[in-house]
This record gives sequence, structure tokens and C-alpha cells, in this order.
Amino acid sequence: MRIRFGYVSQALSLWDSSASKTMTFTSWEKLDETERKEKLLRITKINFENTKRMVHFNIAHGIPLYRMSSSVVPLATHPEAGWDFVKPYKKLLKEIGTLVKKHGIRTSLHPNQFTLFTSDRKKVTENAIKDMQYHYDIFKAMGLEDEAVINIHVGGAYGDKEKALKRFDQNFPLIPEEIRKVTTLENDDKTYTTEETLRVCQQHNVKMVFDYHHHLANLCETPLEQLLPEIYETWSDSPLVPKLHMSSPKSEKMYRAHSDYIDIDYFDPLLKLLKEIGEDVDIMIEAKAKDKAVLKLMDELEKKRGIKRVAGGVIEL
Repeated sequence: MRIRFGYVSQALSLWDSSASKTMTFTSWEKLDETERKEKLLRITKINFENTKRMVHFNIAHGIPLYRMSSSVVPLATHPEAGWDFVKPYKKLLKEIGTLVKKHGIRTSLHPNQFTLFTSDRKKVTENAIKDMQYHYDIFKAMGLEDEAVINIHVGGAYGDKEKALKRFDQNFPLIPEEIRKVTTLENDDKTYTTEETLRVCQQHNVKMVFDYHHHLANLCETPLEQLLPEIYETWSDSPLVPKLHMSSPKSEKMYRAHSDYIDIDYFDPLLKLLKEIGEDVDIMIEAKAKDKAVLKLMDELEKKRGIKRVAGGVIEL
């Protein structure tokens, strides 16, 4: 079996490579119309160019997974400042998409925690749909809308998880169908457990991204050995292999916080379970050291018996 790895947003090994350079609405408001447009265009161009640099970095280092920054376009969904970011960069966006396709990079986006569908406030749901559309438009402009995913959490419980889940059942179908098809749901570290998230995925025919760290921080009664095959099954209609998230706790006291690197001893039990299942899987490393954490983990894994490193971020068991 083969396991491929990747990192989130920024390759720290590259100088000044952030794709999340931003502009606040307050600073936007202080500028005249021409200055607003020029600054937004300038910042967004840097972010897209840095995204392209990251893709090149992944190609050069054999890292096949990359989560792009959701903050790549400043003020994209702001009710007053929202603007058409696709037209000015149509060529650049296509170039990124072509690179991704040519080299088989698996891409994703992860909207922030405010993009949720369990709220009883209509405006929150409307904003969440708008944000999902923004993320989809990025991939569509790159020509990746049929092979990338947009990953979100189920949402908040608001003191009554049962009622919140019913609101999710009502609100989630409001997302345009083409966006729902590329949406995945992830278990979280405080509210919706692995099993609860899986049941939502099964009900709505949504692919599930399993987060190992979140699972251990927010355990459910059903053992992971039983749940993982069901999680894999949610990907059965997809050309993509199942995808997992991996991070290590910063400390016992700050268990939910992500550490800089991956503790290989923390990872080992999951690795053994994945080997027992024996199917290919992709793992997104959510560590603070990003690309450096991936490459360090690969150096450690290839020293283990029964593991062969076949690329910078790919192993075979």
C-alpha cells in the first residue's frame, strides 16, 4: 500500500512565500476607489504567485498533497468590498491548475470555522454558502473543480447537538449541488466526534476526512478499528483515495494545539491500523513547521522496517 503526504498553505523553506497576505476592511475603507482596486490587485497577485511557487516546491520535493490558503484573495466575500478576483488573473490561475494536473498534485481548501451549517441564524448560513462559493470559484478558475475538495466541519452545537444536527440537515442541501459534490466533512476536537461526523456524512452522501488528533481529543465509544473502514467507504464513489489529517499535541496541557512537528510515536498506532486495512491513503500533515514537518517525518519513517520511501512525501508499506 502507498501513503502520500502533504502540508498546509505555506512552504516555510521558501523565502517570503506566504499566500495569505491580506488587507483589512478598515484599511480598504480609508482608500479611494482607484487605490482600493490597485492594492487588492497587487496583494492578490502576490498570493497567487506564491501559490504557484508552492506548487513548484511540491513538484521539486516530491510532495503530492497541498492545501492552498483560503485567504488567498483579500475581502473576496465581504458584503461591501467583495470583488471579481478571477478575471484579472485568469491566465495565472489556469497556469496553477495546469501545473497541478500535470504533476498529479492533490489540492484542497479548508474554509474557516465560521463557515458552518448548524446555526439558527439565516445570515450565518447565507454567509457560509457565499464562502463555499468563493472556494469553489478558486478551483473552477484553475480547472480543478472536479478533482479538488473543500473541507469543513459540521459546526457548532449551540447547547443542543440534536437540534443543531437537524439544522445541518436543513441547511447543507442549500449549497449548490456542484459544490456539495466536492465538499468533505471532518471530525472536530470538541464537538462532533468521529462517529457523529461519519453518520452525517453517510446521511448526506458526503466524503469524510478523518482527523486522528481530533479523534483522540474527542473520543467516541465505537473503536477506530470499526469506524475507519466505514470512513473509507464514503470515498467509494470518488476517483480519489481516502484522505486523513495528522498532527501531534503541543503538550499534555495544550493537547488540542498542534505541535511544530509530528511525534512518530503518536503516529505509530494509526500507521499500524492503516497497514492492517491495506488500502492506499493520503495524509495531510497539520503541523506548524509545515513542509519541514513532512520531510522530517519522511526521514524518520524510511528508517522503520517494512517502509520504503518512494518520493519526497510518499512511502510504501
